[in-house]
Amino acid sequence: MYIISPSILSANFTNLYKDVSAAVEGGARFLHIDVMDGRFVPNITIGLPVVKSLRKSFPDVVFDVHLMIVEPERYVEKFIDVGADIVTFHVEATPHIDRTISLIKEKGAKAGIAFTPTTPLEYLNYIKDIDLILIMTVNPGFGGQKFIPTMHRKIHAARKIIDENNWNAYLEVDGGIYPENIKQVADDGANVFVAGNAIFGMGNPYERVKEFLKILGYE
Repeated sequence: MYIISPSILSANFTNLYKDVSAAVEGGARFLHIDVMDGRFVPNITIGLPVVKSLRKSFPDVVFDVHLMIVEPERYVEKFIDVGADIVTFHVEATPHIDRTISLIKEKGAKAGIAFTPTTPLEYLNYIKDIDLILIMTVNPGFGGQKFIPTMHRKIHAARKIIDENNWNAYLEVDGGIYPENIKQVADDGANVFVAGNAIFGMGNPYERVKEFLKILGYE
């Protein structure tokens, strides 16, 4: 099953409810929420109050919270408390990877780990229980960037690792996902697709999600 996870980083924040509603009505099952601290990446985005507010309006949508922050273990519990269903953090951002995964799971959420384009997948050799692997296909921090072509090999390699270990884990891709490349990314092995500008910056989010799903074989 393929899942579209629209990134609200590219939404119209003066009309966030309308944009998110349109994407969900179009068939988006996840909502990707990028949390940036201005330290791990050179940008600052949203925090706990926005997640809490969105949860009240969208109780049935899976909140896919992507922490692009240093020492994510300081905040995972707080984001789960306000509504995060999946909490993904960067392996580069903490020395306590296994501890942070355990903390997320103990709070009842799914745990994900993210890799920037230049970070090797070797970290996966030391992980036994993970729910989501996120491959960044652009350098994190800003929306609207172009997909880095060499990331096709990395997505394929991550899918091989998941299959060889029989993990029941999502393989998510974030960065430069558009109608013209989503099918190839799916063929690489991804099954969750984060799209921001391609959904919220190019017309009606409802129609954009529908377009992605149609390309992936859903009418």
